Amino acid sequence: MGSKAVPTSAQPTFAQLFTPKLVTVLREGYGKAAFRRDLLAGLTVAIVALPLSMAIAIASGVSPDRGLFTAIIGGFIVSALGGSRFQIGGPAGAFIVLVAATVERHGVDGLLLATMMAGIFLIAIGFLRLGTYIKFIPYPVTVGFTAGIAVIIFASQLKDLFGLTLTGKEPGAFVPRLIALGEAAGTVNPAAAGVALLTVLTIVALKRWRPGWPGMLIAVAVASVVGATAQLPIETIGTRFGGIPSSLQLPALPGMSLAKMADVLPDAVAFALLGAIESLLSAVVADGMSGRRHRSNCELVAQGVANIGSALFGGICVTGTIARTATNVRAGAHGPVSGMLHALFLLLFMLVAAPLASYIPLAALAGVLAIVSWNMVEKSAFAALLRSSWGDAVVLLVTFGLVVFRDLTEGIVVGFLLGSVLFIHRMATTIAVETHAAPLVMEDMADSSNGGRAAYDPGVAADPDTVVYRISGAFFFGAASAVGTVLDRIADHRRNFILDCAAVPFLDSTAANVIEGAAHKARRAGVRLFITGASPELRRMLMTHGVRPPLVRYKAAISGALQQIRDEAAQATG
Repeated sequence: MGSKAVPTSAQPTFAQLFTPKLVTVLREGYGKAAFRRDLLAGLTVAIVALPLSMAIAIASGVSPDRGLFTAIIGGFIVSALGGSRFQIGGPAGAFIVLVAATVERHGVDGLLLATMMAGIFLIAIGFLRLGTYIKFIPYPVTVGFTAGIAVIIFASQLKDLFGLTLTGKEPGAFVPRLIALGEAAGTVNPAAAGVALLTVLTIVALKRWRPGWPGMLIAVAVASVVGATAQLPIETIGTRFGGIPSSLQLPALPGMSLAKMADVLPDAVAFALLGAIESLLSAVVADGMSGRRHRSNCELVAQGVANIGSALFGGICVTGTIARTATNVRAGAHGPVSGMLHALFLLLFMLVAAPLASYIPLAALAGVLAIVSWNMVEKSAFAALLRSSWGDAVVLLVTFGLVVFRDLTEGIVVGFLLGSVLFIHRMATTIAVETHAAPLVMEDMADSSNGGRAAYDPGVAADPDTVVYRISGAFFFGAASAVGTVLDRIADHRRNFILDCAAVPFLDSTAANVIEGAAHKARRAGVRLFITGASPELRRMLMTHGVRPPLVRYKAAISGALQQIRDEAAQATG
């Protein structure tokens, strides 16, 4: 039973892998009805993205205009060049922790350089076709780091939520930040806390009773009107940042040097890793909602170009944003044109209504991010993983704890490694060496009454010199020790040993080495070894490791090996 090789002609071509979805949509035919759908969807997404882009930028330690630059430039490029019909690019809450830490260590210029380098890495990852492998991040890891990011985002907004006044600079680490905020609890600004509460309640109420309305934008507008008309003593975008510019800045390269590039390299790698994960997860969500399929490697290339473009215009990291992408699908978008229009609508806001942004209270934007962080936590998934198995619970909690208390990248890497080890363990326990009727276990091996063996058929039972066993399951390094222990014993006191591999879908070099050792031991003991049912791939791996005639004999099926044994026995007696 061999596996069928996929013909080379069936492999996707370069054009099929990297043609942007925009080109695909235009080739299908693009008329007025499709444009009308994209226009409405783009406007809807822009209304959602407007307050979020500024809020995420402020929480990341940069001015709000950089969030808009990111959504305008990065969002346009992601939609124009990406491999998803519905992906919306822009600044994401998941990057707040990394961006803020990079700004603190290297300044804004270092952040721009790291963003540009991350873009180059993403382009390389895409063209090397590694996008498929990035999607192998275990589910408990994604749930854990998303929940951890949400906790950190919420903690970062406590100062503006309550209008606290700190004696020094707000610490970046989670525990020191909570301690500093606790010490400043006596400086609560009731007006700021009230505006934040008004923002949260407005968003929650509109989501409940008017879910089709742009709750975040309405809540920020209401808070801004209340703050301005009542002349509340609260911080606004105008008082802290002096407002936002009414145009895009000219593209410019950040300061570059080999030393600076080496300094920001770890941050650039973290940006690229998180950006790849976040964007592909967002594309998968869009696929599930729309029934379409994205091109993962094309998407990564677009994300890379978008990050380079964003950095050139003074923006921060760009990635696919799950909430805005889902909004785009629900709004009835036809294709990538909606994402491009969303970016143009944001640009129009900067050109026309930038002065109004000065009145937006920071407490209102903090309220928006408080809602965002609450929505980021997949609460039902978190609870389900805690109940599902101890392994998933450990991966989830370790990832969550490391993200909150240590480092985001460390949490992802350790969580992935833990998940991989648990997967290897689970796969190793699924392999079995079995007879026709029952699996062979070590306790059976010690049973001298039957030797732990049962025959495949009456013909084998009548021949005390022949034993047949079947390996079933993936035979790889994780299971090599257990199977090797069995193979060391099953040839004892027999002349013919048949090892059936028809139920082995995969065999690695460690497993091949185990079989080679068993084959040499069998030959020294005068036992003839037959390997049956091996697919062409398995046979190629075994022969590469020296498991070839005359050390072993290959047969397509057990019956062929048994027939040869009988024929040779008849010749010997004749």
